[in-house]
Amino acid sequence: MGILTKQELNELGFKSLGNNVLISDKASIYGAEHIEIGNNVRIDDFVVLSAGTGGIYFGNYIHLSVQVSIIGAGRVELHDFSGVSAKVSIFSSSDDFTGRKMTNPTVPDSYRWVRNSSVIIGTHALIGANSVLLPGSIISDGVSVGALSQVSSKLDEWSIYLGNPVKKIMPRSRNVLKLEKEFLEEMKKYRGLS
Repeated sequence: MGILTKQELNELGFKSLGNNVLISDKASIYGAEHIEIGNNVRIDDFVVLSAGTGGIYFGNYIHLSVQVSIIGAGRVELHDFSGVSAKVSIFSSSDDFTGRKMTNPTVPDSYRWVRNSSVIIGTHALIGANSVLLPGSIISDGVSVGALSQVSSKLDEWSIYLGNPVKKIMPRSRNVLKLEKEFLEEMKKYRGLS
């Protein structure tokens, strides 16, 4: 994976850009002026980021695996230590599929009904491969969504979900909170900050 240089990243014109940001030179980025990127973020090959006016926000320690797409006019937020597996699609906008209105962006808005709604992925949340998050999805802190799942609503924190549509199958361990604390303390020592 070829990585964009710091200069190339700056030239894209992100709203904000943290340190240690690794973005593949094969990623496609649209609306960079609406994208905020924290520290320690990795975005792999063939990711598509298409930010509308709502924007896309990446916290710290975020990973987007290959072929992830984040598309739409609504806001999308990925909070610290969250991860998105291969081929996940995140939509903050969706056309009306009932046939009462026309669809797709080549048709004037007066003939369409598009739902724009935020998608939030909380701290320590994980989205499994080939899953789909629709407008209005809220993946609360600590949620794990299994592969091939479809989400369209708010999920309870620290739970594991699976299916289409998703169903809660069991609680998720909070041990990662202890590990996060240890990791951040270690990073402070490593950087000579304590």
